[in-house]
Amino acid sequence: MVKYFNASKNVASRLVLSVVILSVLLCTSGCGLFGAKRKISVDPLLTPLAEASKERLIQEINRLATIKSIRGKVDIQFEDTSFASAGVADQYRLVDGDLTLQRPGKILLIIQFTFVDIAQMASDGEHFTVAMLKGPEKYRRFVKGTNNASYPKLADVEPATANVGNSQKQQTEKETVSALSNLRPQHLTDAFMIRPIETAGSFIYAQSEYFQDEPDTRRQARKNGRVVRGYYLLEEFSVNGADAKLARRFWFDRVDKIRLARVQTYDDHGRLVTDISYSNEKTVGSGTTASLPSRIEITRPQDQYKLSISYQDSASVELNREIPARAFVLENKWQLPELDLDTRIKKVTANQ
Repeated sequence: MVKYFNASKNVASRLVLSVVILSVLLCTSGCGLFGAKRKISVDPLLTPLAEASKERLIQEINRLATIKSIRGKVDIQFEDTSFASAGVADQYRLVDGDLTLQRPGKILLIIQFTFVDIAQMASDGEHFTVAMLKGPEKYRRFVKGTNNASYPKLADVEPATANVGNSQKQQTEKETVSALSNLRPQHLTDAFMIRPIETAGSFIYAQSEYFQDEPDTRRQARKNGRVVRGYYLLEEFSVNGADAKLARRFWFDRVDKIRLARVQTYDDHGRLVTDISYSNEKTVGSGTTASLPSRIEITRPQDQYKLSISYQDSASVELNREIPARAFVLENKWQLPELDLDTRIKKVTANQ
């Protein structure tokens, strides 16, 4: 009898045999695809994560924007980041501050070192004045300018070895004054007095989710520990026809509850102007109270400095008190040499 070759049956047999052989190899080989595994350490994700809509995030910003005025004692730490690209930053000693703010952009800040005024600065919302009262003669002056203008640094910081014979107090005072001479009061009003969100204006808003690996700052954290923290990002775009530009980016910490943790502002060219971090939220105020961040860090990349401010006593801070406009007017009662930055810029421009 003649036997015919069945091609389809032969192919099916080979396929079954191949599957059987592969299964045996995977099960018996110690180095198989699924046979070998090892545990690795990863940074844990902090939970629980709160859920929130875009409307809820806007509501939280506008809650903080209901604060009309703030007055209290603060600790101020200044850090010069001029050489940050080289991995070096100058951090100056902690100084005391008497801070008064009122919307829409008014501020008076008195800075002291060992109970002596070293600087006073004020802004009425449009113009600012800075009185440098201590330090080398080149810093002792009365400076005037416009809030939305851009100015170069007043002078370079002298090296620490310039006055070797000075006492430690004199040297620290000199360094602090030279650093603070480039601080502008309106930079603080933008951080403490957050501009509210008006959805009916020329801005549009977009919400997204973000997870960031960062140092573990919790009290029970182990040394050099890291965690993954979940955030909501709310981005504010200014719209002009078909053109949209990023104006502000809000970061909301989602761990346990929704908390505003960071605000970044940008110029018309998309460059980062201010990076503000908010932390240690607690009940602030005497009489009128509110849940507010008690520590604020302001980083100005273009101005090359970082400023950390915290309330000395949160319970003694005055909120929403009506402050007369004259409180934010700084007169040159010390007869300091006056420097009008706007006039100086005009002269430089004319000469060029």
